[in-house]
Amino acid sequence: MRTLVHLSDLHFGRVADRTLQPLTTLIESLRPHVVVVSGDLTQRARRRQFREARAFLDSLPRPQIVVPGNHDVPLVNVWRRFTSPLEGFRSIIAPDVEPFYVDQEIAVMGFNTARSLTWKAGRLNEEQLERARGRLAPLPSSLVKIVVTHHPFDVPPGGDEDDVVGRSRRAMTVFTSAGADLFLSGHLHVSHTARTADRYPIEGRSALVIHAGTATSNRHRSEGNSFNVLRLEAGTLALVRFDWSPDRGTFLPKPEERYVRGARGWDAA
Repeated sequence: MRTLVHLSDLHFGRVADRTLQPLTTLIESLRPHVVVVSGDLTQRARRRQFREARAFLDSLPRPQIVVPGNHDVPLVNVWRRFTSPLEGFRSIIAPDVEPFYVDQEIAVMGFNTARSLTWKAGRLNEEQLERARGRLAPLPSSLVKIVVTHHPFDVPPGGDEDDVVGRSRRAMTVFTSAGADLFLSGHLHVSHTARTADRYPIEGRSALVIHAGTATSNRHRSEGNSFNVLRLEAGTLALVRFDWSPDRGTFLPKPEERYVRGARGWDAA
């Protein structure tokens, strides 16, 4: 059995401070095998904000798969945005913006979708897809293969289609051929789960797209602070969203969602 904690959109610089200690205490109690952070660690990619995010990450269990988001690229410093867009992330958070973890049950691969030429949108390129093919495809199909990006491969009903990661259809074809099972993302500040087959009908196979809301930011949209916990065991996935309760001063679990992994992918149990 493997337990993953999935955080996203921390936005240090616009953090709801009251969430931090309860969050770290709860995550420690969950004893995750991997902590995933799917981007936007900072609000404006300032070094002070990266240092605050680094201190928070140091309070969490390891190993960690952490990828940048569009807010981790400088906005107002145009020179840095185009000459060294991820210098702050690389020097303070992690030198590798596309980390990889594998053990006897899971493989988790992160991808950087943030780009200098777009303020909000993100995309994947052919070099990244070749790396995905080279790393994920040779792994045994018994492993649950997990892709982590900031920008999502799907949006909730009524969502902005521009939020979907660029070159998504080409990327999904490659990831599907490599056996990807789960796609973890953020960016939307809302939680959502979808089957890839509904948007990308590729060879009848269906993975799951799982969005995490914002774990710590006060930049709320349609829901408050939240994060996800995934428990994988023997071809099943138990997914639980934890929501911040201002009255209780902690994160409380929502009802569990269960999925079963079959020959054609994942379906609700």
